[in-house]
Amino acid sequence: MKTKLHVFLKVLILLLLQVTFGQEKTISGSVNDQQGLPLPGVNVLIKGSTSGTQTDFDGNYSIRAKSGDILVFSYLGQKTVEQVVGSQNTINVQLEEDASQLEEVIVVGYGTQSKRTLTDNISKLTSDDISEVPNPNLQNALVAKAAGVQVTQTNGKVEGGINIRVRGAASVSGGTQPLYVLDGIPLIDPTGGRTDIGNGAPTNPLLTLSANEIESIDILKDASSAAIYGARGANGVVLITTKRGKQGKAKFSLNVSQGFSEPTNTRKWLNSAQYIELFTEAGRNSPFFTPEEGQAEAEATFDFLAGDTDWRSGEVDTNWSDIAFQNGYQSDADFSMSGADAKTAYFFSGAYNNTTGIIRGNELERANARVNLSHQLTTKFKAGMNMSFSRTEIDRIANDNAFSTPLQAIAQSPLSPARLDDGTPNPGTLYGNFLLDAENAFFKTIIRRTVGKAYGEYKFLPSLSLNSDFSYDLFSQTEDNFRGQNALFQSTNGEAFASDLGSESYTFSNYATFDKLFNDRHNINVVAGTEFIKYNRRITSVTSQQFPSDDLSTVSGGAEVTAGTGVNLKSSFLSYFARATYDLDGKYLLKASIRRDGSSRFGSNVRFGTFPAFSGGWIISEEDFLKSSETLSFLKLRASWGKLGNADIGGDYPSLFLFSGVSYNQRPGLAPAQPGNSNLTWEQSEQSDFGVEFGFLDNRISGELDYYKKDTKDLLFSVPLVPSSGASSINQNIGTLAGQGIEFVLNTKNIQTDNFSWSTNFNISKNTNELKSLPNENADIVTGRHINRVGESVAAFYLREYAGVDPANGDALYYLNTENPDGSINRDTTNDPDEAQRVVAGNPFPELTAGLTNTLLFDNFDFTFTFQGEWGASIYNGGGIYQSVNADYFDNQSIDQLNRWQQPGDITNIPQARLYAGNGTAHSTRFLGDADFIRLRNISLGYSLPNTVIDKMGLSKLRVYLTAINLLTITNYPFEDPEARSDVDGQNTPGETFYSSPPAKTVTVGVNINF
Repeated sequence: MKTKLHVFLKVLILLLLQVTFGQEKTISGSVNDQQGLPLPGVNVLIKGSTSGTQTDFDGNYSIRAKSGDILVFSYLGQKTVEQVVGSQNTINVQLEEDASQLEEVIVVGYGTQSKRTLTDNISKLTSDDISEVPNPNLQNALVAKAAGVQVTQTNGKVEGGINIRVRGAASVSGGTQPLYVLDGIPLIDPTGGRTDIGNGAPTNPLLTLSANEIESIDILKDASSAAIYGARGANGVVLITTKRGKQGKAKFSLNVSQGFSEPTNTRKWLNSAQYIELFTEAGRNSPFFTPEEGQAEAEATFDFLAGDTDWRSGEVDTNWSDIAFQNGYQSDADFSMSGADAKTAYFFSGAYNNTTGIIRGNELERANARVNLSHQLTTKFKAGMNMSFSRTEIDRIANDNAFSTPLQAIAQSPLSPARLDDGTPNPGTLYGNFLLDAENAFFKTIIRRTVGKAYGEYKFLPSLSLNSDFSYDLFSQTEDNFRGQNALFQSTNGEAFASDLGSESYTFSNYATFDKLFNDRHNINVVAGTEFIKYNRRITSVTSQQFPSDDLSTVSGGAEVTAGTGVNLKSSFLSYFARATYDLDGKYLLKASIRRDGSSRFGSNVRFGTFPAFSGGWIISEEDFLKSSETLSFLKLRASWGKLGNADIGGDYPSLFLFSGVSYNQRPGLAPAQPGNSNLTWEQSEQSDFGVEFGFLDNRISGELDYYKKDTKDLLFSVPLVPSSGASSINQNIGTLAGQGIEFVLNTKNIQTDNFSWSTNFNISKNTNELKSLPNENADIVTGRHINRVGESVAAFYLREYAGVDPANGDALYYLNTENPDGSINRDTTNDPDEAQRVVAGNPFPELTAGLTNTLLFDNFDFTFTFQGEWGASIYNGGGIYQSVNADYFDNQSIDQLNRWQQPGDITNIPQARLYAGNGTAHSTRFLGDADFIRLRNISLGYSLPNTVIDKMGLSKLRVYLTAINLLTITNYPFEDPEARSDVDGQNTPGETFYSSPPAKTVTVGVNINF
């Protein structure tokens, strides 16, 4: 009986256990981080099944599960936790940070890599670095943040071009700008480098991007990192990654700001009384008149300049600089929405910028929108798209070399009223009054840009995937320039010019990625693929004249069509590339890459080129003899070598024999326009890099030290031909250039407490370049005030050497610098500039650049400031021969010309004032200035409302801030500003200024709101 009862009880217990463990029940709980804060969007899955859920905004979850099931809690940046379901109905979990997932990730082109195991030299900026500098020019965020990267805004115009040089000059005649890659889409200059489009001045190539859509910017500086882009990587590569949705609760962000601008620095000019004093004296000293005749000449000119006003009584004292410049305004508003679940990630953003520039008549209005989507269709297949649209409308002004630009108004006499009594612009000024154009003409540019990418990723195996990307970049620029009958220098009843530039490129990329860890020791990543890029460009323009009314301002309103152009341009790239990285035990690192590029731009004999690269690293701190060190946190040695190319060597057809249509006696014909060269190819750069990365005291002190050497050969030159050849020159690859430099980066966490933290980033770099060989047996190549000479830097300044003033008679003096019979240099002086020999007098590029950024956090306050410094560059003031020449002609003079020589024995650097005499007006080092400076590039102070306040408002963040750009500049530079450059032909005349605007000093107040 006992036996039967015992069996019965066993069966009953088993049945009860089966019911207990087989029955589903509701499990609920919360998930927090290490600080006890709730984590929304945590994935909660039943292991071995597809059943799952996510935590809500408060970190709570609820899921149906059976006893014995295993719940898996996973969240980006946190360690995954598993919990077994038992008899309990509540399971609370606390997740810990996963340091391995939090390692800094670097975008390397066709993939990513951990900063720790990187063997290349790459500088990274995050969205925080970018958003702290509210400015329509995105590249300003790079200033002083990356060692070896010089960022210079051409001038203070709202659309002004940006020059970025990565590790100095790498070309003489070819392109100097880096390759920009946006989400894997290579961007090119839509104008193709043509200066016959628009007003002849370049615009910013990234003008259509806004900061709120950017997640990070990675700058590939050495050959090992940039070689994956082969023939386009010699000037460095800037990889721009836009934002993606992140797992968790949907986020909404709003930013609104208002900025106020003024010029950083303007020069002082003579007022009316000073002008009369100096030019009267100059007239009396003129060698072409007696003192009385010279004074009469000056006074007659004063009568003309003053018009109907009385200059003797000081009736008019016009400050033309104040009229040319104005207070600027900048309004910004942007928003974004983002989020993700286990399968779908999304990011939507929009931005609006309205900027009134510091130069009269110069304005910009821009609107941007972006959509980034990705979806995991199956466990193996993922697809997505990125799409952006922007519209930028610019009210442009003339380039620096045009009389109609407001910036040349400073040449006008203060005796001339800007306007007549009836309020209309005064047409009787010394030079054309720019106000006639400002009120009777316009130059409007509208840029519409659409950049899109569709992509798919298929995982054949967990370690093997195939990516296929198709991207499209459409750039449309229309320009309308109308000059009414009262516009400056207008000889007809109005003139209209309209142009249309349509530029498109499409890129088709396919690449496979293999990524696997073997035996927990051998980590291998291999990428291999192909890429095809096609560029199309179409440019048309038309000009008409004779308008019945200024109200009819389009081309069709003119009675006569006087000119028209039409150009179609095409080019293409075909590429094959591969890259392999290997690390052993996470401390022995190797990488190799190769790319083979073919381009239609190059000669038929050299269409393809091969660009290999190798690098290696050793994380010494992982070795047993250092691993337990309490002082040394990290130490890595790395070295790299590679070859790169520069394909930007003169448009789409630099190697072809070209003909152009001509008219002869009203008959059509053909004429040779360019001789062909079937051997023309890209400039090739070979670069070696040696670096060390270090960290001390748990990485509270960390940094990098690099030395690099960069040699460029096959430099592009336009080599002169004999006249009988039928062409003036031919494009050839002749010449070599050597560059080298040192870069140092230091990051410190100075103070870290619960309520206060202070961190510092410092970087400094030194770069030099030297020409090693040139065409025609190393013959000097002189262009204007520049020379390319073996043994000197690229485009060195080549000028007479100014020797000051003869104290006996006030003559301007120049050093002869002729060669004596014994080979020495004759340092005697002469007052005849034609007798003085020109010498290499300066370098247009800085040899030393530095940046210092400090970030301080105190309770709810944040404070950041960045200093920028440059040393070793010179700038030539091309307008100096008119504006600072001791009253040689009637252009208004800079205030320093009052310190002129007046009597024997005077010691000064300003010659005697002599009207029309050319005393010191020759191009010389008199107008060359050292451009060393230290600038407070940006400073920002913010305050975030406490959580106890914003929680009641339903917000996750509310921050108000005050930001200033270019607030302070320390310099001895004698002209407008050490960052102002001419926007005309800057490629051939680097380091020159010509009535160029200084950059803007901007103070911005704003608010960030996150939901």
